[in-house]
Amino acid sequence: MKHTTLHQLKVFEAAARHGSFTRAAEELFLTQPTVSMQVKQLSKSVGLPLFEQVGKRLYLTEAGRELLATCREIFDRIAQFEMTVADLKGVKQGLLRLAVVTTAKYVVPRLLGPFCQRYPGIDVSLQVTNHEILMDRFSQNQDDLYILSQTPENVDMNVQPFLENPLVVLAPSNHHLANQKDIPLAAIANEPFIMREPGSGTRQAVQKMFEKEGLGLKVKLELGSNEAIKQAIAGGLGISVLSSHTLALEGATSQLTILNVQGFPIERHWYVVYPSGKQLSVLARTFFEYLVNEGKQILEETSALKEIP
Repeated sequence: MKHTTLHQLKVFEAAARHGSFTRAAEELFLTQPTVSMQVKQLSKSVGLPLFEQVGKRLYLTEAGRELLATCREIFDRIAQFEMTVADLKGVKQGLLRLAVVTTAKYVVPRLLGPFCQRYPGIDVSLQVTNHEILMDRFSQNQDDLYILSQTPENVDMNVQPFLENPLVVLAPSNHHLANQKDIPLAAIANEPFIMREPGSGTRQAVQKMFEKEGLGLKVKLELGSNEAIKQAIAGGLGISVLSSHTLALEGATSQLTILNVQGFPIERHWYVVYPSGKQLSVLARTFFEYLVNEGKQILEETSALKEIP
């Protein structure tokens, strides 16, 4: 691979990530024949095919998978070098790659705002996804840091809590239990529940609480997003348990209310994690320390979260 260029590696990585020469060409502002030619030359340098085509989809060969892992290591090292040089110059700049679970979208952007104002040379790639896909990205080391509310067992990772994530019972503002205090858990067990899909961390926490008290849940509706759940609650379809952070932008005119239920809020945390043994870049370390040392205070200062009557 003596004559391989960095440009060829970038083209190959894009094609491997998309599984398509056409989509790689669109991303890199190249023509599809140019991408195909660059990959063909790279394959010739390696001495083995890097892709095999099945239908319209490209699949990596064993050599292709090894080269993709090598490409990512090379690009990471180059990016870290550029950040280190910028840091030596007294400037924080570069790309910070974050992956967060869906509910964290109510928190992380409000923390990123002040951080990016402090370090205007930093660009951010923010992937918002479900827990399963986030852990897949984690296993492939695709991002600098990961933010989630439920840390998996038997995964080798560095874990640091940085913010409370209380779960509360939400109901329509005109619900018959809205003005009651210390509502027994058994009383809401009789209510129709709107829940996230099975496997959701929030759902697991709620089921664990009810099972501990020997109570069942009447799950009337399953929805894949917190916003859809809030709309369903407002529409009178039932009650639910969500992170209090999902109420951040509701304001005083909200059609939702927090029920005062015994055992709630369920105390949980947001965690920032990364693979054990991973050497954090200058930017990742800076953001990690920012979350741990300042995250809670900054969110309290900038949050629009108000108690819903």
